Amino acid sequence: MTYELFKDTVFQTAKDLGLTDYELYYMNGESISVSAHQREINRFDNSVAGGVCFRCIVDGKMGYASTELMDEEQAKAIVERAVENARTIENTDQVFIHPAGDTYGETGSQDIPLPSAEAMIPFVLDCQSKAYDADPRVCDGTSSQFAAERVTTRLSNSKGLDLQNVTSFQAGIVGAVLEQDGQRYNSYDYRMGTLSQVSRKELAQSAVEKAAATIGAEVAQSGKYAIVLDPEVMADLLAIFCPVFSADQAQKGLSLLKGREGKEIAAPCVTLIDDPFYPGCTVQAGFDGEGVATYTKSIIENGILRTLLHNLKTAAKAGIKSTGNAYKASYASNVSVAPYSFYLKPGELSQEELFAKAGNGIYLTEISGGHAGANAVTGDFSLQSAGFLIENGKKGKSVRGFTVAGNFFELLKSIELVGSDLHFEMPSGCTVFGSPSVLVKELSVAGK
Repeated sequence: MTYELFKDTVFQTAKDLGLTDYELYYMNGESISVSAHQREINRFDNSVAGGVCFRCIVDGKMGYASTELMDEEQAKAIVERAVENARTIENTDQVFIHPAGDTYGETGSQDIPLPSAEAMIPFVLDCQSKAYDADPRVCDGTSSQFAAERVTTRLSNSKGLDLQNVTSFQAGIVGAVLEQDGQRYNSYDYRMGTLSQVSRKELAQSAVEKAAATIGAEVAQSGKYAIVLDPEVMADLLAIFCPVFSADQAQKGLSLLKGREGKEIAAPCVTLIDDPFYPGCTVQAGFDGEGVATYTKSIIENGILRTLLHNLKTAAKAGIKSTGNAYKASYASNVSVAPYSFYLKPGELSQEELFAKAGNGIYLTEISGGHAGANAVTGDFSLQSAGFLIENGKKGKSVRGFTVAGNFFELLKSIELVGSDLHFEMPSGCTVFGSPSVLVKELSVAGK
């Protein structure tokens, strides 16, 4: 049964039961990936997954029901289950079905067809060959992959909304392993784009060079250092601590930014933007998970917290309008909150100029252990790290085996300069995190 026929049956069932406020949310994800190892294809994945969720308001309570099957029997069943579920809810929060009438922004073209496995195989094998050719120390363990995903979302409700969005994401990935003097060194790199857009040679070369740069790394000396955070590292920190900008978390007492709107929470050079229409971004969206129109906004502007991220429920509690950041992780998920392209606004200085400003310090290129070494409520973090010394304003020898500790809220205040080299990570759900390099006044390093 098509979505349109399923929707018509669902809506007629809802009307027959006397419902007036209801919504049907559809999500379908298609993905394909091909991986190679030891110059041979070693893995192929191809999947299609999705379903629909029906929400309705009964006596001021929101009931949910979902299904993967779209047939006449399920169309009637999910309405009945949602009504039953609504009647068991004790939560007294105000609930909403969003009416039509918003003006929706235009997203860029994102409906990119998935490539075939036959087209992907030469890409990953060629990336393997180019990685081995790039350096004689490249050894077994080196891998390559191409992955593609396409997600279609539909949202229709009894208030006149009937919206659709398609997002597509494709990327090539190379993991390089080098061996020297019995020791192995590894790193990886990726490039987002279609098969024809990603340069196989450049991708493989970059991954190999990153691994080679770690050869001979020494354990960093303990102390306090000026730190230049690589764009990927700062983007990773934004991803780890993104929940602190959620109004939902704040209203639950799980964010120290609760009630801080209008207050200075970061250095004046810091502007943090949420942009659902960032050019070239793979997760552009004109509407959020509740059908509210999205828009570009500064979360932090010149150090001042302007707003948290809201959905309809959190906005009602705060007495403001939704910021268009309602999010459903899957068709069956409850509505939560998430950003889109979430990034630090770039400055004017190159990374090399940040090194010069730092004088002596550490250029941080890798962090790990965020799942255990970071507390999104307090902002504290202690993360395994690697990078390079900054000596006399220049990038120096590689260092590893040390821990960087600090506090995210204090880090925002201690950013002295923001670079010009804005970089975006691969998407996570509806969000792409991005940042340029940043110079932080001081962080604690525990090494030898």
